[in-house]
Amino acid sequence: MSIWSRIADALSALASGEGLTAVFDRLRSPPEKTVAFTIAVIALSAKMAKADGLVTRDEVMAFREVFHIPREDEEGAARVFNLARQDVAGFEEYAKRIRAMFGQDQGTLCDLMEGLFHIAMADGTYHPGEDAFLLRVAEIFDLPDGSFRRLKSRFVPDAAPDPYDVLGVEPGMTLKEIRATWRQLVRESHPDRMIARGVPEEAVKLSERRLIDINRAWEEIAAREHA
Repeated sequence: MSIWSRIADALSALASGEGLTAVFDRLRSPPEKTVAFTIAVIALSAKMAKADGLVTRDEVMAFREVFHIPREDEEGAARVFNLARQDVAGFEEYAKRIRAMFGQDQGTLCDLMEGLFHIAMADGTYHPGEDAFLLRVAEIFDLPDGSFRRLKSRFVPDAAPDPYDVLGVEPGMTLKEIRATWRQLVRESHPDRMIARGVPEEAVKLSERRLIDINRAWEEIAAREHA
């Protein structure tokens, strides 16, 4: 059964009048976490779309880059998006339920935030409303400030990303300490580790860009130290 069929089953289990927040309360065990992750990204993307007032074709395409949606499953994905857009519950309520669903699993929450950044930047513009939205979601997820800065430095092209921010390290750390952090980030970005965290196989390609970014940051720092 595809993940989209499982999502359809989860939605069909909603009682009349129930919103998507009810789904987040039910999908907490490992087999369902991949379904929950996908619904969470779709739902928060729908809420984020209101932050800049419109949904662009680029954002739709970016979502397709995060999740490979077979044509026969497009209707199901659209239903999740529309349910979230129409739901009277605000994005903060969604974020709180998602935070409770994944508990202390900050790795998965960072994976989810990465998908949201990817979609937010799809049109090439980082809207102030999107920044406020993502910052508030990160706060509700209880992510460290460094995790948010690391994601923002990778996705928002205000300037060349600071390699120390990309790795979440401080310039005063030794090269040995920075290397250890880089290696840990590489391990966490391995597809098998991501799938174990509940990231669906359809979204694991997020790790491809992440690995490019963290390896480039390490190489730049190492080159500076040896200059």
